Amino acid sequence: MNTSETESTALAGKSALVVGVGGLGCPAALVLALAGVERLVLADDDLVDETNLHRQILFAEADIGQDKLEAAKRALVQRGAIESRIELCRSRFLPCNALELARSVDVVVEGADNFPTKFLVADACGIERTPVVHGAAIRWTSTCWSVSPTGTPCYRCLFEDLPSGGPAPNCDTAGVMGPVVGFAGALMADLALRVLSGEPDFGQIHTFDGLRDRHRRVPVRRRASCPLCGENRSIFDIQESRYTAPSCAA
Repeated sequence: MNTSETESTALAGKSALVVGVGGLGCPAALVLALAGVERLVLADDDLVDETNLHRQILFAEADIGQDKLEAAKRALVQRGAIESRIELCRSRFLPCNALELARSVDVVVEGADNFPTKFLVADACGIERTPVVHGAAIRWTSTCWSVSPTGTPCYRCLFEDLPSGGPAPNCDTAGVMGPVVGFAGALMADLALRVLSGEPDFGQIHTFDGLRDRHRRVPVRRRASCPLCGENRSIFDIQESRYTAPSCAA
């Protein structure tokens, strides 16, 4: 049995959700689809934008202005993915669908570009005990790490809560280098595949400095007072007031 056959066997019956088909989600989705994940769910509600083409590798100029999910599915199939294995969820990850989406798959791959969604994904996966791979990139730096079903250590161990003082910088406001995002997306897929194949790398944050070409892997420390996975946890459900994401009725 060759490497490809072994990988496909390990992924039989496995499912993954990619939150955000952007600079991180595009390469992650491509790797997961071609690796043989049996059910790949893509969640987004945006259109393809010309300014993002340098980092959203599934899209071309002909896709500008089109539905991002349809363009992504078409690109994946053209590259060899099995169409029937790709599901499209035309919605952002919101408080009204968070728990349902988290429990519907074996691993969540979170490539959102805002903190409210990142915390919402972390909380939903913690509540539903679904492994999650987080990723972020800005300027020349990217970070990726996977959180176990038990959620220890989790996203809130590291970042605690949404930043105060206004919106945090993101790719649109601060810029990002395409190769840095591509590296992070591929690494996120690798971490997700490790989870699905039973060889996870939980609790280790990977940081890539594209300007200096440095990759570091550092353990994340569990925070005893963490409200999501700590000794006296207080987050057991999704309350919209905890996030600044739009409501389902918006």
